[in-house]
Amino acid sequence: MDREKTTVQFLMEHAAKKPVSFHMPGHKGAQLYRRFGYGEFLDRFMDCDVTEIPGADNLFQTEGVLKGTQERYARLYQTDHSYLLINGTSCGIIAAILASVPEGGKLIMARNCHKSVFNALALGKVSPVYLYPQLIEEYGILGQVTPQEVERALLENPQAGAVILPSPNYYGVCSDIKAIADLVHKHGKVLIVDQAHGAHLKWLSQAGEGPACAEDLGADIVINSIHKTLASFTQSAVLNLNSHRVDRYVLEDKLQAVQSTSPSYLLMASLDINADLLEKKGSELMVQWRENLNAFYEGVKRIPNVRVMDNLENFDRSKINLDTTLLGISAGRLEELLMERGVFAELTTGNILMLMTGIGNQRRDFDVLLHALREISKLYGNGKKQEQAAVHTAGGGRSPGKKRIYDIPKDKRRVLLSDAAGCICASSIIPYPPGIPLICPGEKIEAEDIDYIAGLRAAGEKVIGVNEEGEVTVGK
Repeated sequence: MDREKTTVQFLMEHAAKKPVSFHMPGHKGAQLYRRFGYGEFLDRFMDCDVTEIPGADNLFQTEGVLKGTQERYARLYQTDHSYLLINGTSCGIIAAILASVPEGGKLIMARNCHKSVFNALALGKVSPVYLYPQLIEEYGILGQVTPQEVERALLENPQAGAVILPSPNYYGVCSDIKAIADLVHKHGKVLIVDQAHGAHLKWLSQAGEGPACAEDLGADIVINSIHKTLASFTQSAVLNLNSHRVDRYVLEDKLQAVQSTSPSYLLMASLDINADLLEKKGSELMVQWRENLNAFYEGVKRIPNVRVMDNLENFDRSKINLDTTLLGISAGRLEELLMERGVFAELTTGNILMLMTGIGNQRRDFDVLLHALREISKLYGNGKKQEQAAVHTAGGGRSPGKKRIYDIPKDKRRVLLSDAAGCICASSIIPYPPGIPLICPGEKIEAEDIDYIAGLRAAGEKVIGVNEEGEVTVGK
């Protein structure tokens, strides 16, 4: 790691390479804004960095320009109320849970939920009841949370306050939100959908590509990372309240408790620009996006030894998942080879490399990707230049699996990861990305967990919950 280089230097050098971005954020750089007439905002960026001066409104009691932006999103998503988030989808998830589950209550949650859900558990002293997604064995990743799994948890835990799950998940797999919403409401509960990776579904599905959005399928609260696939700046998101099962004023109170009291007007302005784009150019941009995806998926079929995940039910194809098995290399190695050719991906998981497309990707980006894959295919596969391929893995690098849940330790200590076998985890251990805890507080750390985490760290992967000394937090 180059510790002499500053953050600004890194960013400027990276931008100068004119990289092809298949990672978040979805705007993919300045070109989209300039193309549709928002260049002056970029030119006067620093001048627009203000605070709550007269006329600028207040995020926590919107009456003016910010209220107008929120109302635009309510119209766009066709929901009762929309709220701007400047602490990312994470703060929306935390507020939604705290507003839906009483302190000390129970939350039915997918085991592959984002770490922000686990943070909400700690803040609200909420106990988790886990839903286990299906394993897609062909690709070694986690798939849908089935309605049957949700119904099981509801029947076994009638006192639970709400249900939360991600849809789509990081790889683009959506659950049957309509059937799940019907079940949750039948039992008198609230359904929260973490739609961080699907803010675009409302419009892309209208263009004939992919599943419908959770707002249209009956979810009560839906949180969207607008920045991930649409056109706002990183860290900006929108929460949609879609029913009367949650008191909006309680929700608003929880939102002000977890958001900054100095909200960035640059982030909120970018949300306004994104709304403007969707209102005026949404159909055009979504049709282009769909056509670009179709061209890529047709083109990649003709490249030997490059396998693409394109045969799943209820799947958002804007997430391009490349399986490197036939190439004989790991996803991490394919990522390196693509970076050498100016293409930057989002996520590696064993033999799966996920490239996240967005509203700002142009046809040229997909053409560059196809050209790079053709070059790599000529070098690898069919015994040409074999390397040791990683085994298929699931979920956030490996399936979390069903573990016995113990009481979360109140007294804590730090031990070396290598000495933690048999200890009860007291602070989540989270490979990042994708931010899905491998081991949660209250779960026992097994020897196989230690081997897996050590392998990730040896490969240079980030694992939150393991410090620089290689220690983890466990119960005394």
